[in-house]
Amino acid sequence: MCYRSFSDADLFALLGNGDHLAFTQIYERYSGKLYVHVYNRIRNREEARDVIHELFAALWNKKDQIVLRTELSAYLYTAARNRLIDLVNRKKIHTDYTSTLSSFVVSKTNITDHQVREKELEKLIEKEINALPEKMREVFNLSRKKHMSHREIADVLQISEFTVRKQINNALKVLRPKLGKLMNLIFL
Repeated sequence: MCYRSFSDADLFALLGNGDHLAFTQIYERYSGKLYVHVYNRIRNREEARDVIHELFAALWNKKDQIVLRTELSAYLYTAARNRLIDLVNRKKIHTDYTSTLSSFVVSKTNITDHQVREKELEKLIEKEINALPEKMREVFNLSRKKHMSHREIADVLQISEFTVRKQINNALKVLRPKLGKLMNLIFL
């Protein structure tokens, strides 16, 4: 039996019954034409081969489910077009996902990096505050950490408001030059 002489309708009917030779003849008849058609659309040999391979694999796997309402060639070209559309959509989704993921990773890296630098700065500030003389450190901590007024600090420590003001000013004079250098180092 020479399958080359069979019509598309006859080959498709044999294919529906699981005839491997009919499938092979359909493949030989249309795979090259469909490949050129697909390649002309996407200009990528590997992707064009994949589209054709998937199309014929689906044709074989669904041979008993497919109902032709048109010519076999029209069905195959439509199936190729639909697979191309799927390919383009998958690529777009992949590109969008990759772009979103990249943005997320960059933003998370920046946030994490910022948090690490912030913690380092807090440790360095704390270290410099702890290096202040005891009375100066105590006044400074009550002012900046406990948010107490000069009057409240003076009452708690039983010293004058003038002394409180002087201790805070002296602490700031000591800390500013040191912390200014530290901030430059951290944010370079």
